[in-house]
Amino acid sequence: MINANVRVPPPQNEPVLSHAPGSPERAELQATLKRMASEQIEIPILIGGKRIKSSKTDTVRMPHKHSHVLATLHEADASHVEQAIQNALSVKDEWARMPFVERAAIFLRAAELLATKYRPILNAATMLGQSKTAHQAEIDASCEAIDFLRYNVAFAQQLLSEQPVSPAQTWNMLDYRPLDGFVFAVAPFNFTSIALNLAVAPAIMGNVVLFKPSNTAALSNWYNLELLREAGLPDGVINMLPGDGPTVGNPVMASPHLGGIHFTGSTPTFQSMWRTVGENISRYKQYPRLVGETGGKDFIFVHTSAADDLDAVATAIVRGGYEYQGQKCSAASRIYVPESMWPKLKTRVQEMIAELRMGDVTDFRNFMGAVIDEKSFKRTSSYIELAKNSGSEATIVAGGEADRSEGWFIKPTLVQLTNPRHRIMQEEIFAPVVGLYVYPDAKFEETLRECDSSATYALTGAVFARDRKAISTMMRELRHAAGNFYINDKPTGAVVGQQPFGGSRASGTNDKAGSMLNLVRWTSPRTIKENLVPPTRVPYPYMGQ
Repeated sequence: MINANVRVPPPQNEPVLSHAPGSPERAELQATLKRMASEQIEIPILIGGKRIKSSKTDTVRMPHKHSHVLATLHEADASHVEQAIQNALSVKDEWARMPFVERAAIFLRAAELLATKYRPILNAATMLGQSKTAHQAEIDASCEAIDFLRYNVAFAQQLLSEQPVSPAQTWNMLDYRPLDGFVFAVAPFNFTSIALNLAVAPAIMGNVVLFKPSNTAALSNWYNLELLREAGLPDGVINMLPGDGPTVGNPVMASPHLGGIHFTGSTPTFQSMWRTVGENISRYKQYPRLVGETGGKDFIFVHTSAADDLDAVATAIVRGGYEYQGQKCSAASRIYVPESMWPKLKTRVQEMIAELRMGDVTDFRNFMGAVIDEKSFKRTSSYIELAKNSGSEATIVAGGEADRSEGWFIKPTLVQLTNPRHRIMQEEIFAPVVGLYVYPDAKFEETLRECDSSATYALTGAVFARDRKAISTMMRELRHAAGNFYINDKPTGAVVGQQPFGGSRASGTNDKAGSMLNLVRWTSPRTIKENLVPPTRVPYPYMGQ
């Protein structure tokens, strides 16, 4: 027991390692990639620290070499869900009673383990299983994950220090309790760090968690759990239930003990979950907290005053649209360019796209890997066919080719549309297919309003201009079009502690992962008033003669 007001170490963002030729991290990562690619592991269901195998399994494959099986994944059913719920509830009180400094120590240790021993492991697992390049894996599976762990601990302590005013003879306090029941954390395939944070953020606040990873990212998610185990996380605080969405999700959401949902994924899935919770609302022991970051149709809007910044604009389009195959929640997927700039910008963007290498991510010369699976490949291919069959409305400026012979490869594709309401300009594709609309210079403000109203999403967006008045106009007209707004930068790359992440409209509840705002959702405060001098008489002064 520590008799002190302990302060956690001030958080700092983890430096991004370059993995440049000759660097020690490059050699270590390449050796780890070679070892892990030669293995085929089993990923179990994890309940109460016990590894459970099931009769139903799935295979985890390399997207860029889909014949290569990395792991056999054991999928949970309704019986496993019930077992996980009971186990989580059995350890809930003990975990909630653990002093914050002791919980914090677990996650701070996990951050340091990830910065050292687990760094090449999580990077390699993310590269092999999710087809990220070394750089994309480094900024995700290592740096952002470390930042989530460090900053959330600091944010939690900051939140706990928020206390009410106490007038004379009274002591008022806030007790930050965990939610009743358990939290259901549902992770996407695209970010290893997001998967970790979805489970860890509620746990830091004293909650127990049922964690459902994406099957296609199960390899890295398994090592996330191994990391937390080695850091000292008690068994049962986070139970892992891989498997089919409805098979796992429906019995979870039918439980009266559901306390909250922490979700990142598609808009239709989150809406379906919200609908199910609504239908079950009378059976819950509390109103579940619903926190979701969902889809996006993220934009780059260019003003004529950026005419001398062609390279910066072109770089933002190419990096923003095609890094990690456009499979980032924040990826640029619709571009608005003034007519006077387009001829020169078109040539520059085409040149940059032509220089991009695509292939096996273990070849560090490649800028892109493959899309995540066959379903994504087919869906993306259908949008390319849509562009080819849209007549004069659509022109493929670059790319437009797909190859599934070895991996799920889609060439970076840029489609110019004459109709700003074309499906490619409105629908989330989540792949390296970007729509572009050329607007008349004189219709700047009109096109801003078109950008704001044409998509149902409001996640990220970027604007380019030198004219400060134009920037002010864009900030005003697009104020509600993006929860993360960038000026003269691409719309991707939010950093924990610097740009809290989240959007509104059909993009989610905007609870800002990577900030104290998110942690507020995982606590149920209790107000405590202690009267230091209790009254001893019933009459009040006004009652006197």
